[in-house]
Amino acid sequence: MTAEEYYKLGNRYRQEGNWQLAINNYVAAVEQDPESPAAEAKRMLDDILNFYNKDAYNP
Repeated sequence: MTAEEYYKLGNRYRQEGNWQLAINNYVAAVEQDPESPAAEAKRMLDDILNFYNKDAYNP
């Protein structure tokens, strides 16, 4: 598969809510093409998954 195909597949998985498969496909796309838009998409998912709001856990 090409980097663009991995990127599109990652987008489809992201829209379905399967973030792990989305990240896996984004990584595969970036390995083939570091300038792929998949790099930014993966960064955005990483930011979402790493978000921590201390106020939500400490009322």
